[in-house]
Amino acid sequence: MSGPQQPSRVAIVGVGNVGATFAYTLLLSGLATEIVLVDVNRERAEGEAMDLVHGVPFAPPARVWAGGYEDCAGAAVTVITAGANQRPGESRLELSKRNTVIFRQVIPAVAQANPDGIIVVATNPVDVLTYETWRLSGLPPERVIGSGTILDTARFRYLLSEHFAVDPRSVHAYIIGEHGDSEVPVWSLANIAGMRLPAFCASQGRPYEPAVMEEIFRQTRDAAYEIISRKGATYYAIGAGLLRLVEAIVRDQRTVLSVSSRIQGYYGLGDVSFSLPTVVDRSGVLQPLRLELDEREQELLRRSAEILLATIRDVERS
Repeated sequence: MSGPQQPSRVAIVGVGNVGATFAYTLLLSGLATEIVLVDVNRERAEGEAMDLVHGVPFAPPARVWAGGYEDCAGAAVTVITAGANQRPGESRLELSKRNTVIFRQVIPAVAQANPDGIIVVATNPVDVLTYETWRLSGLPPERVIGSGTILDTARFRYLLSEHFAVDPRSVHAYIIGEHGDSEVPVWSLANIAGMRLPAFCASQGRPYEPAVMEEIFRQTRDAAYEIISRKGATYYAIGAGLLRLVEAIVRDQRTVLSVSSRIQGYYGLGDVSFSLPTVVDRSGVLQPLRLELDEREQELLRRSAEILLATIRDVERS
């Protein structure tokens, strides 16, 4: 007869909009039996924890509390949402430098408290900070995962589903590369029911319109700007995306998700973090998948990686 099951602890560092929303979705999911909130503003963390525990009678049993870095010990996953938001007119490099300063304090403390856990990074610019987290933590690269283009891919699938009038879960399409302006839509492999989009259109007796597809990608890429201009921040969808990623880890699901990790030897690219469809399980990154990209997609991905690599090198020199 097996002994009692160990509590499943998830730590969240940074309880602003994204961190608090993720904590809420995590509580309702029942995925974690222990949720610890860590924030430089201890009172904010305490207030969020108090608000969450009052919802426990409506959710699966869980212990929720505000703690310190030492409470990350034993967590299956530590999700990092701490950091500064981009200022109007601020460049990606400037934001990278500001948040790297924060990460130089946060990441070593998390890794020291929990050297056997997995770190998930959601703070932007997520690819640069995923690489810096790997470098600062000393953890194996498979145990440092960025949320990457998990949200961009969800937006892409949703917008395609609206256009083609099918369930978004039936649309299989990925955004790869940077989570940002240089991200790459993989049109050559996008499909519904195993049919590439031109073939799907033909089967439905409708035209395949490249200009419409390009507009769908533009809306995907620029969605955050549109949302931020209206409500100031995005947090619901990324909260749901983080839950799906953490679920794949905690439940050892071997799910394919478009997450960011350190890449080596991919179409000649290496020593940089960006997103690819990746098999995720209890070990973290089991395997980034090698897509058969067409020549234009390869070139766009190379350009995206070069932009990220240049930013990483500039940040390391700062």
